[in-house]
Amino acid sequence: MTSSPARPLTSLGIVVPLHNEEENVRPLVDELLETIRGLEVPAVAWLVDDGSTDLTWKRIEERLDAEPQLLCALRHPCRRGQSAALLSGALAARSSHLATLDGDLQNDPRDLLRMLPHLAEADVVLGRRRERFDPRNRAWVSRLANRIRRAVLRDPGTDSGCSLRVFPRDAFLRLPAFDGMHRFLPALFHSAGLSICEVEVGHRPRRSGRTKYSNLGRLLRTVPDLLGVLWMSRRAIRTDGVTCVEPRRQQRERPLSQAERD
Repeated sequence: MTSSPARPLTSLGIVVPLHNEEENVRPLVDELLETIRGLEVPAVAWLVDDGSTDLTWKRIEERLDAEPQLLCALRHPCRRGQSAALLSGALAARSSHLATLDGDLQNDPRDLLRMLPHLAEADVVLGRRRERFDPRNRAWVSRLANRIRRAVLRDPGTDSGCSLRVFPRDAFLRLPAFDGMHRFLPALFHSAGLSICEVEVGHRPRRSGRTKYSNLGRLLRTVPDLLGVLWMSRRAIRTDGVTCVEPRRQQRERPLSQAERD
């Protein structure tokens, strides 16, 4: 951690990207509602359907009518990627902070109840999975990618593949937006001068559906992004810690009155 957080938590928007997760929508919403009701601040869950071709959007619509105060939804006309879905949710939310998680039920939304108190000590709170339930080859590639990313970017996050994160909305919207930015959020926040801490969270096997990324596809996308983020981090302009002093107002010059001249 680098400094004390300056942004109080007054409201929370929980942004969840989904793509072809029709069987996971109902249990996901149940867990989100349970989490929201356990919070001490107002919260809304934003379900972002990223161009699903199955019944994901229909399942979302079915739940919206039942909980219109706690659930909102956005729909991309075609698949634009997880980063675009996060950005759409962030722009639509009007909360002081955002929380993110995957829509495949491998993240437990209730872990947010343990993460939020840590905003008293850091600007950004990252989840770190205690145990992985991904296929062995995917977990191995993820650990290797984490080591390379940390070595190159000096990233304080140890588990970039964990989507459970909490951060100030305004800070997120000031970050450079690009396809794949969600993989580098810890490094981007760090280069922007935000303090960061990690909290252990759970991880669950995928119940239904299938992963949207292959190891090769992830590698081909991540390597050029890594170089781009390295360049941006080295060229980033820092504005944190600036002190502003208002100049004293000077009286306006005016001509002397006759009495003052006498």
